Amino acid sequence: MTAISPEKAANLAELVSLAAERGPDYPAFVDAISGDTLSWSEVDAAVNAHAAALVEAGVRPGDRVAVRLATGASYCLAVFGALRVGAVVVPMSLDLPGRAVRALLADCSATVLVGDPGTVDPDAADMPPIRARVLPAPGRVSGNPAPVDTIGGGEDIAVLCYTSGTSGVARGVLLSHRALLANIWQCAALRPAPVTAADRVLLALPLSHAYGLGPGLFQVTAAGATLVLLPRFGVDETLSAIEQHRVTAMVGVPPMYSALLGVPEERLRSALVTVRLFTSGAAALDPGLSDEMRRITGVPVYEGYGMTETGPVLTSTLVTGYPKAGSVGRALPGVELRLVDTDGEPMPEDDDGTGLVSVRGDNLFSGYWPKRDRGPDAEGWFRTGDIGYLDEDGDLHLVERANDLIIVNGFNVFPHEVEHTLAGLAGVAESAAVGVPDERSGEAVKVIVVPEPGATITADDVVAYCAERLARFKVPSQVEFANTLPHSATGKLARRLLR
Repeated sequence: MTAISPEKAANLAELVSLAAERGPDYPAFVDAISGDTLSWSEVDAAVNAHAAALVEAGVRPGDRVAVRLATGASYCLAVFGALRVGAVVVPMSLDLPGRAVRALLADCSATVLVGDPGTVDPDAADMPPIRARVLPAPGRVSGNPAPVDTIGGGEDIAVLCYTSGTSGVARGVLLSHRALLANIWQCAALRPAPVTAADRVLLALPLSHAYGLGPGLFQVTAAGATLVLLPRFGVDETLSAIEQHRVTAMVGVPPMYSALLGVPEERLRSALVTVRLFTSGAAALDPGLSDEMRRITGVPVYEGYGMTETGPVLTSTLVTGYPKAGSVGRALPGVELRLVDTDGEPMPEDDDGTGLVSVRGDNLFSGYWPKRDRGPDAEGWFRTGDIGYLDEDGDLHLVERANDLIIVNGFNVFPHEVEHTLAGLAGVAESAAVGVPDERSGEAVKVIVVPEPGATITADDVVAYCAERLARFKVPSQVEFANTLPHSATGKLARRLLR
């Protein structure tokens, strides 16, 4: 099997049809636990059946279809079924509590929610009304359902992905078919290729995240390869899946590799003998992790960098073909990258200092929901909000996030969102959230709470209050109490001192 030509697809769902044409009996999606496998022809049939069910449920081109399922074949089928009928996929995490699910469904005016309705309280009087009809998770179908014509593509929006923004409020990132397809082919041009048709790729990342969707699901589908799906990462489960299904590539995040390195060397070496490529993204990779993986397995970890707004990959050490300590590599083919000052002006070429990372390419988003505003400028450039520098080889090094984001397992947590939530807890005078290192998740949320005079608040109170209102990865894992918090002369919280 050879790679599918990018000229053949304008809609992401067409990648499924192309894969089914080229290898109808080739394994497409494998459940890492049960071993249940769908071939590409079976996937194409199931996507047609789900697309027909969406149309029957009243979904029209441009309507939002929310998907809230565990990482698995059903999630993949739900995504492609919605894309096939021209709908906009709204990925939602299983970690979101019912209130947050309802709020997002209302914000995007979803027509359908594919998933478990039990988490959405229909009687929540203090929440906005929703109109979404709930459909069950799609699965394998018998027979050969009638084909459903693929609708839309190009500049039409394919995915509305919510991510924390500078205000701390979830923002909907509008990603077109054009942007997501462009990023697929930008990545496919790398050598070694992230995915070839012969690969069996392990994915234990949430498909609600742009990293799981793009470099995971879409990249594998474009190559007509095999995706081995694990609902949630666990060391034993991951090693067993790799051995049992002879996995050749792994899409991961730094905490996964850190956890794997806790396994005895002989066990790790034996379990990973089939793997030719480890990739990492969504958070900074400790250079020591790549070196250790190379020492034990003979295969390093290649690091990439990007964000939801960029479809998502911008740079990778795969561009040069070798990892470099502290570097996230160079821009992908078709991506332009430059450093700019705070006014957006390019830094002088002879300047060896840091600047704001600015990018341009066909993989960039179309703006934020619902107005399509604050996207790339008139010349196509978009400032990521990250600060970095280019070394003498032209490789990018990130030194600081300009907006204080905390990244937990690759998911964005903005401190203001946590602090705003805690402002509603009786007895809290002020709070501050910061990121702290965590071996499992890369970073974790820590809050420093100033109680009101006479108030008796415990750490358990703080955690429980947040757990009812925030996604699990945003809930503080550490709570500290203080009499005061540091502020600047202008009254702004001095978050750097807290770190």
